[in-house]
Amino acid sequence: MKYNFDRIINRQHTNCMSVEGYENYLFGEEEEVHVPYPKDALIRMWVADMDFAVAPEIITAIRDRLEHPIFGYSGVFERSYCRAFQNWCKTRYDWTFDSTHLVHSQGIVPALFSFAEFLCQPKDKILFLTPSYAFFKHAADHNGVGIMTSNLIYENGHYQIDFEDFEQKTAQPEVRLFLLCSPHNPTGRNWSIAELQRLGEICLANEVIIIADEVHCDLLRAKESFTPLAKIFPDSDQIITCMATTKTFNLAGFQFSNIIIPNDDFRAKWQERNLPLANPLSVVAAEAAYTKGSPWLTALTSYLDENFSYLDAYLKEHLPKAEFHIPAATYLAWVNLANYFPAEKNLTLFFAEDAGVILEGGNMFVANAAGFIRLNLACPRLKLEEGLERIRRSIK
Repeated sequence: MKYNFDRIINRQHTNCMSVEGYENYLFGEEEEVHVPYPKDALIRMWVADMDFAVAPEIITAIRDRLEHPIFGYSGVFERSYCRAFQNWCKTRYDWTFDSTHLVHSQGIVPALFSFAEFLCQPKDKILFLTPSYAFFKHAADHNGVGIMTSNLIYENGHYQIDFEDFEQKTAQPEVRLFLLCSPHNPTGRNWSIAELQRLGEICLANEVIIIADEVHCDLLRAKESFTPLAKIFPDSDQIITCMATTKTFNLAGFQFSNIIIPNDDFRAKWQERNLPLANPLSVVAAEAAYTKGSPWLTALTSYLDENFSYLDAYLKEHLPKAEFHIPAATYLAWVNLANYFPAEKNLTLFFAEDAGVILEGGNMFVANAAGFIRLNLACPRLKLEEGLERIRRSIK
């Protein structure tokens, strides 16, 4: 194989969030956690980055840039990057955008925090679907803005949008902003065009601004396709699109994201608060990903499909009361263990202490998630096998 996703890479002593940063993030400084394994034997399946080596084409581009020995203030000043990203969007989603609408951020989460600050007033509320990526709530909390949630409907292992509830809440005058996660984290739903259209129509009819976090848009199962929300509403300037190479190409550490803001006023406010600067290596890495990364991504998604099939078969055989359906998108498995545990059980803590497996329980996803765990399957098969075996032993 040109790309070896079975390779085990030791990430210790690299200041890696997954390895060195889990205790404070998941448990806080005050909670004592007693794990039955040495730290180098823990199975980490939590934070959403991959245990796979970055595409060699990207590493080559970074190495070439390192040959130039100056690393002063940098940004996206040459047209080549925008052309690369535009071509990626046209090729993969048949979607185009005005290059003057493109700005950049040190990650989508910092962008969400910034938007919550200047698009909302303290009396306003931010709406999102639950279960939810926790930083949607954190962005509101940090800026003293209220939240409103609309619970997804869970039936027979599948999630649907409760449009009646969503429309009712969107119509409330204090709702200013809707944060859409598409594809959805943690459930892995790849929203259909019909679902996206209905969500968009409801928000626009109620003058609710939409921020579409589409960071997982390239991590699809075979035969799935992705539609950006803004493609469905080409005449609206009330939809802000957030995309990045961070999840797709495992470049989260470079902290570089694409933010498309068609509204002139919103974009001016963004530019008042954010300098047009970027790490020079981040720009090089992202451009290489968009111009040379397709073969690696094709191989990656094939490997992920096999990991999901392995998990599905394992659960059916060894934990038959677990509810799981292979998600249409992301590399995150959302597994319902409610038939094995009481609703109030802290599964993050339980599996850390009993199995030496670091994962995220439903308590990490705002609401509507009791009894679930989220597993990061972007890892070599051997790690997945060991992690699942430890989980099985703990449950049994």
